[in-house]
This record gives sequence, C-alpha cells and structure tokens, in this order.
Amino acid sequence: MSRPTLPPPNPWRFCVAPMLDWTDRHCRYFLRQISQHARLYTEMVTTGAILHGDRTRFLQFDAVEHPVALQLGGSDPVALAQCAAIGEQFGYDEINLNCGCPSDRVQGGGFGACLMNEPEQVAAAVRAMRSATSLPVTVKHRIGVDDSDEYEFMQRFVATVADAGCKVFIVHARKAWLKGLSPKENREIPPLRYEAVHRLKLAFPQLTIVLNGGLRDVSLGELQLQHVDGVMIGREVYENPYFLAEVDARLFGNGRPIAARDEILAHMIDYAARELERGAALNHITRHLLGLYRAQPGGRAFRRVLSEGAHRPDSDARLLLAAREAMDALPSSAAA
Repeated sequence: MSRPTLPPPNPWRFCVAPMLDWTDRHCRYFLRQISQHARLYTEMVTTGAILHGDRTRFLQFDAVEHPVALQLGGSDPVALAQCAAIGEQFGYDEINLNCGCPSDRVQGGGFGACLMNEPEQVAAAVRAMRSATSLPVTVKHRIGVDDSDEYEFMQRFVATVADAGCKVFIVHARKAWLKGLSPKENREIPPLRYEAVHRLKLAFPQLTIVLNGGLRDVSLGELQLQHVDGVMIGREVYENPYFLAEVDARLFGNGRPIAARDEILAHMIDYAARELERGAALNHITRHLLGLYRAQPGGRAFRRVLSEGAHRPDSDARLLLAAREAMDALPSSAAA
C-alpha cells in the first residue's frame, strides 16, 4: 500500500524578519541562495514612498526571491489598499502590515506599534487591502504597548483584526515602549513572553500564529513550533546567515544537498557583476555577505577585504573572489 501524501508544510513555518536598512533586495537574493523555503520579507515600505516616490526602486526584486512578502507601513485604509494592489502587480506573495515598529518617526506618521491601540483602524485597513488584492494580508505586531501589556489587550486586537479576514499574525513576543526606548532597545529590553504567544494560539486555533523575538538558531525554533505554527528570526540570520542552510531539511523536509559557502559566494559573484552593470553600488551588495564565513578559519580576513575594498571606485565583483582568496593565504591557525 502506498504511503499517504502529506500536506505541504505551512508556508510561514520559518520566516526571515523584515529589518529596516537590512533586508533589501540584495540581502534577500543572498539569503535565497542558502534556503529555498524560508519566507523572506522586505524592509518596511511606507505607503507614501510607494504612492509618491520611485516605486520601482522600492519594490523591484528578483524572481529567485520567492516566496517574498511586502511589508507596508501606513494607517490609511485607502492608501494601504492602493499599495496592496501595486504590490500584487509587482509579483509579491503576501502583503504584511507593520503594527510593531516603535520608532518616533513611525509614531509620528500614526502607524507601526501605536496601531495596536486602534484595532478597529487596523481592521478597516485589512478589509480594504483584502478587497484590493487576492494575496494573503497579514499583520505583524507586538504583545502590547506601554502599560497596555496584559494578554487581554493583545487578544482583543487579534480578535478584531481576525474578524476583518486576517488569518496570519506574526507576533513579536515583547511589548513596545513608545516613549523612552530606542527601536534597538525595544528589541532587547522589554522581556520576552513566549507564553503569551502560545496562549494566543490556543485561543485562536484557526489562525496561523508566527512567533518572533529572541530566537537564535533552528533548534530554538523547533522547540517553539510545538506551540505555534511558525517562527521568524531576524538579527541572527543577518549576522550568521549560513545557519539558514539547516532550515530546508529540518523544518521543511527538503532532502536536497546543502549548498557550500563557496558555492553561495560563486552565485553572489555572478550576481554582483550583473548588478554593477545595472548601476548598483558594490558595497550595497557586499555588506550583506560579511557573515557568510563567520566562525570559519580566515573569516576575519574575508570581512576585512570586503569592508576595506567595497567603497573603492575601482572595485568590482572580483573583490569577492579576492576576499575568499585572502582566507586561504592565512596560516591555518589564524582566528576566524
């Protein structure tokens, strides 16, 4: 008797967090060379930038990046609906609304984490976006803001937005302090409360709940997948990107061979050459590769060559090869 066909893994089982100034298209192309299944997210793009700026510059991406989601920053349902439709036209796989960023600039625009205080506004935005696109419309939020950090506050927010048709919630398991803490401090100082996210999943079993915050490796993610549908990791992916090589096999059951670091670098050399011909700046690409050889012999030499050479006007894609060769030129005892 043949074995039954298993359902495909949940598409949000492992996600790379949207990170401002980090997860641009060059970064996402690089990360896709390491994992074929991790769900990637753009940096937050404001509705104003899309509607009134150079939308191609903000939204273009390489087809290899799929699955990739567009994260929007905004609060006006009409503008968000317009941007959701534009995102679909550009070929994104998901539209995500940022309800978690605590920066002063974002608060000044009336969006980000402060939207958790306005669940009906978020629900109206979700309804408008869902009417404008066939893509999944998802929300990324905190467990609370300021003194409104009791579980019931988050539960009411999720219930209200879910009634508008949102089926996927990505929850940063820290509250946000809207005054007194910088965005960096808001990622580190408020304590993690994973149990609140676990409780949310129990309360809403029909929803897809993704946990974000403090996860540093695939093993920690696997532990959380006993309680939630997916995990999202940010800073560790950026600082130590090669750990993504474990994701496809361990979390998605993909048995394909893991790409070696040198194979990934070869892809990025070709990519850099193409992008430089189109007018890209070399350092905009190489800055994302600094962690590729982290903890490897010669890794410091690799980083040094890229950091020192990428800004020089005569540098080109061959700098990446030179950085790799600098690793081999060191004694085997050299520190990584």
